[in-house]
Amino acid sequence: MVLQDLRVQTLPAGGGWSYAILWPDGTVDEESDGFLRQFDGSGTQRTYAYHLVDHLRWRVREGLSTETVRLLDLHRYMGAIGAKVMMPHGQPWRVPPKRPCGDSALQVAAACLKGFYLHVCAGGGVNDALVAEFTGRRLPTKADRGRAFLGHVKQSMPANPLGPRRPAKRRHPKMLPDGARQDLLGAVNTARDRMMVTWLSDTSMRIGGLTGLHLSDLHLRENAECGDCKAPHVHVCHRRGNPNRAAAKIKPDWSVVDGVVTKGEIYLVSPAMISSYFEYMTTEYRRYASAHGMLLIQLSGPRRGEPWTADAARSVLRRAGRRAGLPGRIKPQAFRHQFTNDVMDVTDGDSMIAKTVGNWASAKMVDEVYGHPDLHSPEFGAALQTVWGETE
Repeated sequence: MVLQDLRVQTLPAGGGWSYAILWPDGTVDEESDGFLRQFDGSGTQRTYAYHLVDHLRWRVREGLSTETVRLLDLHRYMGAIGAKVMMPHGQPWRVPPKRPCGDSALQVAAACLKGFYLHVCAGGGVNDALVAEFTGRRLPTKADRGRAFLGHVKQSMPANPLGPRRPAKRRHPKMLPDGARQDLLGAVNTARDRMMVTWLSDTSMRIGGLTGLHLSDLHLRENAECGDCKAPHVHVCHRRGNPNRAAAKIKPDWSVVDGVVTKGEIYLVSPAMISSYFEYMTTEYRRYASAHGMLLIQLSGPRRGEPWTADAARSVLRRAGRRAGLPGRIKPQAFRHQFTNDVMDVTDGDSMIAKTVGNWASAKMVDEVYGHPDLHSPEFGAALQTVWGETE
């Protein structure tokens, strides 16, 4: 039995992409297709498709079906992909080079499985025992009440028996190593890569937003026609149909008015960003540019001139970090954390400024994650000395 032939198929749909699960003979899996169609036009569909195809492959190996699977079997599957469950998991499933899923991925997998089985089983009289297990309720936590409108009147919340216990939020996000920016600029080989490092360092832009930029999104001059910002800036706009499949994570409304992009996520740009842009445009871009209108392009190989993907950008950062001798793996998200932390430092912990500059959704979250004192700062040490009574 060749399990790997059960696969996710990507299909163009409405200027974007749609995802379906196919069996080895090329037929669409009807159960999963009905569930995934609920999420057309969203990134959730892609995420759920890859989680679900992994579960269906495991289910085929175990000889289970929608009618015969039990909650105990689903707990076994969650244990096989990395959850901590007190029971035998059976044969190994995620074997090297695959690694066990992390806490966040396990939460997504649990939500996907619950939604899938409720969609397939509910209303059809199929596996009513499993439906009953998934329709249980739990008491709301303090965080649940805080997130909900009129949360003080909530008496119960939907429960997911597969969901692992939520871990404590990472208090100290992973920052870049000291001097990483200069080391990376010296380790990369092209003007495009130097531009990527500079733009990630001087903004809180995500890698999907950066690789999804079009030339029309760049307003690198004062008093641009969009009227959204007087200073030089860029508009990060969520587009489903980018040829490199890069898309911004946040989806604020944006539009084109008289040929000018307006709204979206707005990021101010630094003089260093503008300089790196013109270096790239006057050397590498003009040599290989094509008609797609996107900012970052491939510079070598058979697809030279086509839009550069987010995965390729991550690979460049990883290899440059190794060449520069930097510890750990350099990830784009670390630049976002470092930028926000630096803004908090120079503004004396003003979370509202950091939230606005970094386009974060919540000033409260910024304050909780980045507003902690530096244990090695002179002010922290002086405060402790005063409390201990060891100062003159």
